[in-house]
Amino acid sequence: MPCHNQQLNNVNSGQEHPMKQVRFASSSSSSSSSSVSAVLSNSDPADASIQPDSQDNLGPQLKLLPLNDQIRELQTIIRDKTTSRGDFVFCADRLIRLVVEEGLNQLPYSECTVTTPTGYKYEGVKFERGNCGVSIMRSGEAMEQGLRDCCRSIRIGKILIQSDEETQKAKVYYAKFPPDVYRRKVLLMYPILSTGNTVIEAVRVLIEHGVQPRHIILLSLFSTPHGAKSIIQEFPDITILTTEVHPVAPTHFGQRYFGTD
Repeated sequence: MPCHNQQLNNVNSGQEHPMKQVRFASSSSSSSSSSVSAVLSNSDPADASIQPDSQDNLGPQLKLLPLNDQIRELQTIIRDKTTSRGDFVFCADRLIRLVVEEGLNQLPYSECTVTTPTGYKYEGVKFERGNCGVSIMRSGEAMEQGLRDCCRSIRIGKILIQSDEETQKAKVYYAKFPPDVYRRKVLLMYPILSTGNTVIEAVRVLIEHGVQPRHIILLSLFSTPHGAKSIIQEFPDITILTTEVHPVAPTHFGQRYFGTD
């Protein structure tokens, strides 16, 4: 992994690993918060009771990628109904890669010293072992290749969750994880957060297998305010990383990506 010019947090005696301080672009904090506030202010008043007033109400658990023209264009192409499937997949893969890269920045690392070919001692960092990915089938599988492109040897588990036709409640049909998943930091992959129900069920399954919510980082591309709030209210220690919080999520993502629309 490339090294980033970022500072280390002070390590408390109770922490398991030294954690890297997450630093975004200087304007990202204010722009992200203001953009979320603007989205919420334009939302349906009937949903006001279930949507946060601002990003701050969700706390530091919700992390937005710094918005720039590149990300904005990718978001626009993915949302455009006239986009061809080839362009859709290409742009989705680019956006997934950006999210995965930032997700890896949330994982613990330690300082190390390496020797260069000229004999120079270089002070760098290396990521700690003990991470894995878990994709929520089927749309979450679209993010697997992006994770493998960054971490070629990473273990990946799967969860299949579908809504019951009668009760409309999310139901777990299949779950397969590395046997020592309870020792690992988990990158949970699900591109679209709409209601949050599917992710909540997936996190419950991980908890049943011994994973602590604070060791789960949810990687998504788009989220609704209600979806993000529901997940964080249920699991206050989880981390959500996404590119956009908007009341209308591109729920067609899975069908367009896999060509089943």
